[in-house]
Amino acid sequence: MPSARQESRRFLLPLRLGGLLLVLVAFVWPPFRPLALLLVLADLLLILFIRFFFRDPERAVPPDPALIVAAADGLVVSVEEMDEPDFQLGRRRRIAIFLSVFDVHINRSPIAGRVLKTLHRPGAFLDVRHADASTKNEALSWLLETAHGPVAVRQIAGLVARRIVAWAGEGDTLARGDRFGMIRFGSRTEVFLPLACPVLVKPGDRVRGAATPIARWNS
Repeated sequence: MPSARQESRRFLLPLRLGGLLLVLVAFVWPPFRPLALLLVLADLLLILFIRFFFRDPERAVPPDPALIVAAADGLVVSVEEMDEPDFQLGRRRRIAIFLSVFDVHINRSPIAGRVLKTLHRPGAFLDVRHADASTKNEALSWLLETAHGPVAVRQIAGLVARRIVAWAGEGDTLARGDRFGMIRFGSRTEVFLPLACPVLVKPGDRVRGAATPIARWNS
C-alpha cells in the first residue's frame, strides 16, 4: 500500500535537486554566492517542513472493539445530527475534525469494515472552517460496511489542501486504525455514525487518529 513517505518524495526530490543546483551555481559564480546561500537555507527549511508534514507515527488502537476511533488527528469542530448526503444513509451523527498544517494528515479507518463504495465530488477550496466547506469543497467519501451497519467517512480538501490521496479502494477490508489515505495540506475529515452510537467527544476536543475514541457502538 502507498505511504506518506512515498507521497513526500514528490516534493523532496525537486527540492533536493534544486538545492544541489544552487550549490553548484554558487561554486562557479562567486557574485551569486550570498543569494545562493539564502536560497539554500530556504530550501533546507522547506525540506524539513515536508518531512514534518508527512510524518506517520504508529498508534495504539484501543483494545475494546466497541470503541469507534478518530479518523484523523486534529480539532473536533462539529458534532451534530444531519442527513448523510453522499450515500443516502438517512439521519446520522456527524463528527467533523479539522486538520491544520501542523497535524498528522494520515486518515485512518474509525471502524473495522469493508469499503463498499467511494464517491469523488469536485468542488471549491474554501477554508474548511467555513460553514459551506462541507457541502461545496472537493471531497472523497467512503461507504464502509460493518457488522453494525453502514458508516460513511468523508475527506474534504481545504484552502491549502488541494489533493486528496486514497490508498485503499472499493472491496478492500480495513481494520480499525488502518491507513486509507491522506489530504495535503490542511483539511477536514468527517465521520457519519448511527444515531444510537453514544458520542465520546465534543467540539473543542483534540483527537489523535486511530488512538482517540470518538464514539462507541450501542450494544
